[in-house]
Amino acid sequence: MNVRIEEIDGNVVAILEGNLDTAAAAETEKVMSPLNDVEGKDIIIDCTDLAYISSAGLRIFLGILQSAQAKGGHVYIRGINDNVRAVFTITGFSNIFEFK
Repeated sequence: MNVRIEEIDGNVVAILEGNLDTAAAAETEKVMSPLNDVEGKDIIIDCTDLAYISSAGLRIFLGILQSAQAKGGHVYIRGINDNVRAVFTITGFSNIFEFK
């Protein structure tokens, strides 16, 4: 699992690559923790190269969303494939997140 966080066009973008499974979740959560401190900018989680997400990965996304919403911010999910979209749909996360 690889994560890069960049500022692009005034947004904070987390670019995920690989499989966000239970084994990768703890390290991924550490790398993505700066997103919990973002204020005044939208957060975009770019899943274009994310092949798989587990419930542990969804928990990380939810924590980022809750943190952003508490500060009046927005979190958008971009570029999910059909397999990841199915996980979002089955878990109801497709009703919680905004997609670009």
